[in-house]
Amino acid sequence: MSLVEGDAAPDFQMPATGGRTVSLDGYKGKPFILYFYPKADTPGCTKEACAFQEAMPHLEQIGLDVIGASPDKIKPIEKFAAKYGLTFPLASDEGHAVADRYGTWVEKSMYGRKYMGMERSTFLIGADGKVLKVWRKVSVTGHADAVMEAVKAAKLV
Repeated sequence: MSLVEGDAAPDFQMPATGGRTVSLDGYKGKPFILYFYPKADTPGCTKEACAFQEAMPHLEQIGLDVIGASPDKIKPIEKFAAKYGLTFPLASDEGHAVADRYGTWVEKSMYGRKYMGMERSTFLIGADGKVLKVWRKVSVTGHADAVMEAVKAAKLV
């Protein structure tokens, strides 16, 4: 399944850092960013998470939350969040059920070997639960800025 702009965001519920649980229901009536990343505490994922953390004052000012999700267990995610002072929820999608619904659990290839893994993707979800913008195969550099620009363009600001 490949989500496109205008689709209803698939339902989800995942355990997250700080003893929180994140769910689509919990964000009803509020726009938010849901991004999927491959593995906690790796260079690209760290850079992406820190960029979103830097953007948090602006995002919070306009009432926009951020959720990061990876297939890691919650314990390494907690360590990752603590190590870099990440205050937004990082969720564990250990069985990749949510990633499946969002179409981000995909076949990848490295050194000729094929395997299933998380595609770095971001979804901007509106207060009505509809997908406003989709970024697939995200390049980390400048991504948080691109998301902020889309938020402004979507008139969420």
